[in-house]
Amino acid sequence: MELPIINPRNLLKNRELLYRLIISQFLYDGLEKIAREVQMIVKADDCSPSEQLLHYMISGIQNDKQFVEKNLDDDAGGIDLEFEPEASSMAPEPSCYETAYVTSHKQSCRSGAFSHDGQLVATGSVDASIKILDVDRMLAKSAPDEMDPGREQHGHPVIRTLYDHTDEVSHLEFHPKEYILASASRDCSVKLFDISKPSVKKAHKIFSDCEPVTCMSFHPTGDYMAIGTEHPVLRIFDVNTSQCFVSAIPSQQHKSSVMCLKYSPTAKFLASGSKDGSIKLWDVVSGRCINTYQEAHSGAEVCSLQFTRNGKYILSSGKDSVVRLWEISTSRPIQIYTGAGTTGKQEHYAQAVFNQTEDYVMFPDEATTSLCSWNSRNGARLNLMSLGHNGAVRYFVHSPNSPAFLTCSDDYRARFWFKRIISQ
Repeated sequence: MELPIINPRNLLKNRELLYRLIISQFLYDGLEKIAREVQMIVKADDCSPSEQLLHYMISGIQNDKQFVEKNLDDDAGGIDLEFEPEASSMAPEPSCYETAYVTSHKQSCRSGAFSHDGQLVATGSVDASIKILDVDRMLAKSAPDEMDPGREQHGHPVIRTLYDHTDEVSHLEFHPKEYILASASRDCSVKLFDISKPSVKKAHKIFSDCEPVTCMSFHPTGDYMAIGTEHPVLRIFDVNTSQCFVSAIPSQQHKSSVMCLKYSPTAKFLASGSKDGSIKLWDVVSGRCINTYQEAHSGAEVCSLQFTRNGKYILSSGKDSVVRLWEISTSRPIQIYTGAGTTGKQEHYAQAVFNQTEDYVMFPDEATTSLCSWNSRNGARLNLMSLGHNGAVRYFVHSPNSPAFLTCSDDYRARFWFKRIISQ
């Protein structure tokens, strides 16, 4: 089918054409009632059934795929130590954030996650429960007078509470493309929940293991999942078939429990950190270990890993209370962020993360229950901020696209923090 040329300069006509294409597609699919309702709302002229919108979508996907493949190796923004950004373009400092909402579990809160669009957060607890919260509703609760009067944000921020595990929820992660939440637990399972259905309380898919699950990470396509347990061998699951894969070379595996996992945004690498003190870099295609950073944190257990968006660096934290930025091409730490952990080696696992622009590195200090932050490029220490918890912060995660983060603590609470941008 030959597609008409759309003039991007004429936004009004383009919008009208888009509405007509949507209505025509509904009519073509036999959804006449929905088509007529949309037609009345947008005040569109009568349309004939057509699948033109489907062809536009197919064409767009093909073009988008070519674009992604062409630019997969290009710089995706964020931190790059070869360039120094203008100070005026940097995001607000983490110490400026404020608590916008607090939710509680019946026992310690040990895990948290943001959805990839930043619209949802999830928290997991030792009490085996999972809560899913709506970000806009949390913001509306904290400052209802600032919300757009035309937007309906009524309702409780907790939109789902899931009870399908029998032990501590150790890790949470949203699917990169679908409305699915994955949860790992010490009950030796990973469960996938279809959170698009409000009535669903049980998982629609379960990956079972014989060891307590400590961590997991979705492949950027969402088709595979890496799972770490208290066993040294790393598992890779096909999400669609539930088939499990492990490396064919036993000597390449860790020598103790796998405590953190992360796929690179470019889907080239998988990084794993262990109680044995090492960080391993795996080739995603071959499944082979291509590099090992021995004693990455002076022999202390590795707590967290995060790739930069351009895939050039890995941010790691360890129980030595030190955060390091590793350059993948040279296998060396090119920036070390120190000053957290006034008592030396920490007792619990803590996560080091970037903010949404990768201008700052953030890390919860166990000794003072404060937030430590640094300029990610030069390692300059920034202001401390009290996190307001009465217990150790056991999980820390930042929003992928807005000035917001989540802290989960042994005081049973999870705090949602946000920096409001005041318009001039």
